[in-house]
Amino acid sequence: MQDSAEAAPEPHESVGYRGPTACAAAGITYRQLDYWARTGLVEPSVRSAQGSGTQRLYSFRDVVVLKIVKRFLDTGVSLQNIRTAVQHLRERGFSDLERMTLMSDGATVYECTSPDEVHALLQGGQGVFGIAVGVVWRDVESALSQLHGERVDTGETLVGHNPADELARRRNRAV
Repeated sequence: MQDSAEAAPEPHESVGYRGPTACAAAGITYRQLDYWARTGLVEPSVRSAQGSGTQRLYSFRDVVVLKIVKRFLDTGVSLQNIRTAVQHLRERGFSDLERMTLMSDGATVYECTSPDEVHALLQGGQGVFGIAVGVVWRDVESALSQLHGERVDTGETLVGHNPADELARRRNRAV
């Protein structure tokens, strides 16, 4: 049996991820992360920064949304339209996120939860692209398994499967 400090972070509510870890998993810069948090696009749901010296803590779902935002930006969707899509997801409660496909024609973002909805959108004859959120979900899971998270209740560092992360292991032993 593995020591709990050696176990990989699990994508559930008891694990949070600091900014640099969220950036690495989502493929964004810290400057983007900071801007998106300050403007309310994607705020950390576990712990927000409270003045100088405090660290934001992002949930697994937050990191998935960060990666979705990045993918939309990479395909040319405006930040304004992305804000609308993220707000829709937030209002929806992010339920069934991994079964969803987000489609865009560059101007509007559509939520599709069935193959029929995707097909109907494609029948419109306009050029669209899609983001299969389940694929993003698995990408983030894989990336975070190589990084480390933090237990929300104790602050203990949870070391991923990255053998080079000796510093986090030593930090846990010292406590």
